[in-house]
Amino acid sequence: MSSKRRQSTCHRKDDTLNDSTGGYTAVEALALVQGLLTDTRAGAAAPADLVAALTVLRQLRAELADWEPELVTAARAQKVSWAVLAPALGVTSRQAAERRYLRLRPSATGERTGEQRVRAQRDKRAGDRAVAAWAHDNAAVLRQLAGQISALRDLPNRAQRHADLVGQALAEDDPASLLSPLADTHTHLKATHAGLAAQVQSITDQATQIRHATHATRSSSPPAAEQQTHNRA
Repeated sequence: MSSKRRQSTCHRKDDTLNDSTGGYTAVEALALVQGLLTDTRAGAAAPADLVAALTVLRQLRAELADWEPELVTAARAQKVSWAVLAPALGVTSRQAAERRYLRLRPSATGERTGEQRVRAQRDKRAGDRAVAAWAHDNAAVLRQLAGQISALRDLPNRAQRHADLVGQALAEDDPASLLSPLADTHTHLKATHAGLAAQVQSITDQATQIRHATHATRSSSPPAAEQQTHNRA
């Protein structure tokens, strides 16, 4: 393709192409940039073509960056482990693979940078572990309450479904699995079983307080990377 023809193509606004790379599909954008490189090496690229190609390249790079977390999300949904994904992402450990993913993926909770997303995910996991430990220590209380609620048979249909979910969670070994279905019964028990509803609310409040306390503790200390930098200084 000649430089003149490519310049015309660079500025094309084809209504049938609506991708983010300036109106080109990714394949077209890549072919355009490769063609401009060929012209550049032959000394035949015009300044306007080079600027247009750089613009398309930037847009293509941004689009490709969006693809990676989308593909990783799909792979994780298919139970592909971080250890398997690590070589494909060009890193050497499952921790590094997950960290890369957290840095690249869009945030649904307001974190603006990749490091903030990594920190938020680790904070959540720390909170989950703290709550799970608390649930294990209070397994007898949780199972007793779950047994009372799952035994109810005078509830409306919707409330009964939630009580049945508590019964299903009661069959699992992990007492932490009771917390979410128990919390979901609160609204349905308030009118007819106020005492049970109050116990559910108390447990939910305790779990929330543990999460907040864990987050506050972690927030008061610098991230590991910052601590390592400080220790080296």
